[in-house]
Amino acid sequence: MTLGTQEGRQPRAVADLLPVVPIAVVAGGGMAAVVATSWGLMPLYGEPTPGADGWRQVATDLGPAVRETLVLSVGATVLALVVGLGIALVLLAGSPLVRAASLAVLAVPHLVGATSVLLWLGDGGWGARLTGAGPATWPELVAGPWPVATVLALAWKESAFVALVVLAAVAPGHRERMETAATLGARPLQRWTRVLVPSAAPALAATGLVVLVYSIGSYEVVWLLGRTTPEPLSVLSFRLFGSIELLDRPAAAAAAVTGSALALGLTLVAVAAGARVGRSLGAPS
Repeated sequence: MTLGTQEGRQPRAVADLLPVVPIAVVAGGGMAAVVATSWGLMPLYGEPTPGADGWRQVATDLGPAVRETLVLSVGATVLALVVGLGIALVLLAGSPLVRAASLAVLAVPHLVGATSVLLWLGDGGWGARLTGAGPATWPELVAGPWPVATVLALAWKESAFVALVVLAAVAPGHRERMETAATLGARPLQRWTRVLVPSAAPALAATGLVVLVYSIGSYEVVWLLGRTTPEPLSVLSFRLFGSIELLDRPAAAAAAVTGSALALGLTLVAVAAGARVGRSLGAPS
């Protein structure tokens, strides 16, 4: 019986992995080409000249670019998770209007959302006009020393995504769990912290990782709302890739590889931390 079950699981596992193969081939091939370009192995013209010229060209910009990328991506992720969880709580209470607004936010392109944030928070924008603040008193929210507008734009868009995923994960059986906790004497705050939040934690972790990786690679929002220096990795890579000087392509590839490595490293750390937490929670006391 056990042997038959194991034999049945093996073809199912292979079938589950089949959709991953074309994704891995395409993504892996593209990443290999970018890495080769960064080391001079795939020039646009001429013979390959292996070397670290591209990395040396962009070396002084990589440190500030990584810091700027981490600030805006981590800030946007944390804010999106907090706001998304709050929206999910409202949706659990049953609010068709909030559900429709969340779906509408998902349908808005990121560039349109970033433009809306620019019109609200920029100098002379709607926010300044409504408050009567002049250019000297309105804070530098767009292209200022801190990526406030960028974080708000990314968090606004991604919070709807977080809310709908958390809602889908928590809604089945939510009422029964809360009623059971209330029957056992749990107060409202205890039901929220000990029942709702733990049941939403896996969905929050998964969506948080998606938002973090997307924020690291996002270009259009950061380009429109961020400051010119230091540039995040995505903007630095795109600017160098679009340069009229073809010799900048290895440097652009080096910046792209750094961004990919940062996203991959954070993903591995998050997965390892999640597995460790899962083992600790599942361990017998």
